[in-house]
Amino acid sequence: MIRFLKYMKGYLRIRVWGFSPERFMNLCSNKGILLWDIVREGDVYCMDITLKGFWELRPIAKKTGTRVAVLERYGLPFFLPKLLKRKMFVAGLFLTIAFWICSSFFIWDIELNGNYQITEDVFQSFLKENQVKIGMRIDELDIEELEKQIRRTFPQITWASAKLNGTKLQIDVKENDAPITIEKPDATPGTDLVAEYDGTVVAMIVRSGVPQVAIGDTVEQGTVLVEGKVPVYNEDATVREYTYVDADADILLEHTMAYSDSLPFDHIEKEYTGREKTHHYIKLGGKSWDLPDDVPFLVYDSLIRESRPLVLEKLSVPVFWGTVTYREYQNVEYEYTLDQAKALLNQKLMDFLAELEEKGVQIIEKNVRIEKDGASWVAVGEFLVREVVGKSVQTQKTDIGETETNE
Repeated sequence: MIRFLKYMKGYLRIRVWGFSPERFMNLCSNKGILLWDIVREGDVYCMDITLKGFWELRPIAKKTGTRVAVLERYGLPFFLPKLLKRKMFVAGLFLTIAFWICSSFFIWDIELNGNYQITEDVFQSFLKENQVKIGMRIDELDIEELEKQIRRTFPQITWASAKLNGTKLQIDVKENDAPITIEKPDATPGTDLVAEYDGTVVAMIVRSGVPQVAIGDTVEQGTVLVEGKVPVYNEDATVREYTYVDADADILLEHTMAYSDSLPFDHIEKEYTGREKTHHYIKLGGKSWDLPDDVPFLVYDSLIRESRPLVLEKLSVPVFWGTVTYREYQNVEYEYTLDQAKALLNQKLMDFLAELEEKGVQIIEKNVRIEKDGASWVAVGEFLVREVVGKSVQTQKTDIGETETNE
């Protein structure tokens, strides 16, 4: 605080030398003239003094036979005259302050949080219909009415809150995350588990239903593995009726899986010519200026670099500037060598095997070869795998006649 007051009033760094500098400092102290940061350099003393105290030094310096010279000037009284000489700087400073003040009256950013079911596009359309947009005046926004409109328009939103954070409108919503209940019928219709592939059953654990195969059996695609139709017998071992359940079992089937993938001999690669052209642009919200419509090259790609000043970012003002660099390239045709084809096809094979393992498929054996086929390199082969099978299908109902039932 003391330093700030000294800076506002201004002070000097002076040098004192002559017949009796020590007596000079004693007389200054007696007269209440403040001196600080005193440094001795041989017979010379350097110190700081207030502007008011400096104007009272003439009689003291004459009386003590010392001389005083000003080394540096500090403080606002010396800074302002220099600043006023720089008219462009002062004008820019006032324009910047005016811009900040004017910008604070508008909304420059809208942030939405907590939406999962409602997409950003749908919510932006809602805001547009309610005249809430970037660039609107803050005093034109009725926050309470906006919150009510959000809850009326979106029934899945159970809570909504809107608040202004500087020039940013922050909207927080909470959607109804209660689990969706599915009504189950009182009586189950009954389902069977059937095989999706041809293969051999290597493991089976049945939790409900009647198993139709055993471990070691060879089955075909569509074979019923576990039946959801459970017979109820009479005392004479005849079927009285059937009850229907949803078959549930863990069945591991070992089967052969075919694999094939191809890679054409020829492929296209980009080769940059080294010719580039850069354009600068300024963007305010969704509008941009100096972004050229004409493309300087026939075949090209573009690299966009965009930034905005930290000050505007803190104010949430959507002003950006950047560059668009167009880079010309040519499409060049190359032919894969055998080694390149093997590397690419092997990578595809590894990715395929990784996907199978993520699905819980056990790979027992694999036999894949790479060969030419017309205008392509082809990887063909087969895997011996073990995977859980059992597709649910509706159980076929069986009616037992009254005569059979009575027997």
